[in-house]
This record gives sequence, structure tokens and C-alpha cells, in this order.
Amino acid sequence: MFRKEEDKIFAGQLFSPKAAELKAIKLKTHNLCTVYNQTLEDQEVQRKEIIDEIFGSVGEGGFFQGPIYIHYGKHTQIGKRFFGNFNLIIQDDARVIIGDHCSFGPNVTIVTPVHPMLPDERRQMINESGEITYLCYAKSVTIGNDCWFGANVVICPGVTVGDNCVIGAGSVVVKDIPADSFAAGNPCQVIRRITSEDSMVYKPDILGENQVMD
Repeated sequence: MFRKEEDKIFAGQLFSPKAAELKAIKLKTHNLCTVYNQTLEDQEVQRKEIIDEIFGSVGEGGFFQGPIYIHYGKHTQIGKRFFGNFNLIIQDDARVIIGDHCSFGPNVTIVTPVHPMLPDERRQMINESGEITYLCYAKSVTIGNDCWFGANVVICPGVTVGDNCVIGAGSVVVKDIPADSFAAGNPCQVIRRITSEDSMVYKPDILGENQVMD
């Protein structure tokens, strides 16, 4: 018995993105994104209904500025108090897990699919039923709690970003980033550890008359 293409994705094996079962999921999600992108920002009830239909799960207090471009949607789980700025892209062939209190700047992209390196294999291969078709595979992405991604960050397949990380604008994250790291660059590299010395308390000119929570 041949397995479902979605099962192959989660097993980390080659699958056919053109399979009818997968195309149906993507078509529904793409259409929902189009509807979302046509809503007004203050149509909060309608927007929440669409978001809840797109994603596998979204915690309370999430905000998606829009436009958004989501591939499967049901493969993505997002924690509470998420903020996604303009042009959020999540190509979630494999699973994407995003923790609580994460903020994404404009044009953040998360990508999970991977294509064969050899051009002949990218064009066509033979699937388990002997058919010549296009195949690829995918690797899941996991993002911890309390992460901030600057504008134009790209998260590549298979990457895990730990809790409390800050990823600098324009970074291309190709390998895991440990918790409590400030990382940036292409390819993204850990620059230093984030510590209590990064508190706004030590930046009084910026803090002004505001206060840090106890």
C-alpha cells in the first residue's frame, strides 16, 4: 500500500508536491491568505476567523499585519502573543513550531522544503509507484519563546532557534542558534550572548521617563 504524501513529508522522505492531496491543502490555504490580505486592519473578528482556519494552532493575542503568504498553514503551530509584520512568508511543507511572545519584522521568511542538488534529479525522479515525477523533501523548523527577528530574516530548512534570541536584520539562518543569543549575518553567526547588561536600564537616554518592569 502506498503511503500518503503528507506522511512522507513528516518522515523526512521525498514526496510529490504535485500530489492531489497536497495541492488541495495548499489551494485552500493560498485562497484564505488572499482573502486575509484583502481585509482591513480593523476587521479584527474576520481576520481572527481566517487566521484560525489557516494555521494548525495560534495562541491568544496574535497579530498578523499582512499581507501574509502561507503555504500549508495546518503544518504550523504558533504560540501566544505572536507579532508578524508586513509580508510574513511561511513555506511549511514540514512542520513549523513558533513559541510564545515572538516578534517578526517585515519580510521574515521561514522555509522548510529542500530540493535535490543535481539538476537532473530536480527535474524528475521515479516515485514508489514507478511514475516519473517531480520530488523534493522537507525539514522542520522550530523557534523558541521570546524571539525577535529583524527585517528580511530568512530561516532555512531544519533550523532550530532557541529561546530569547535576537536575529539581526537581513540574516540567513542556516544552522541552529542556541538560546539567549544575538546572531546576525549571511550565513547567520552567533555574535554574543544576551545578558542582563543588555537591559534598557543601562540606556537612560533611550529609556527616558519610562521604567523597566520588576
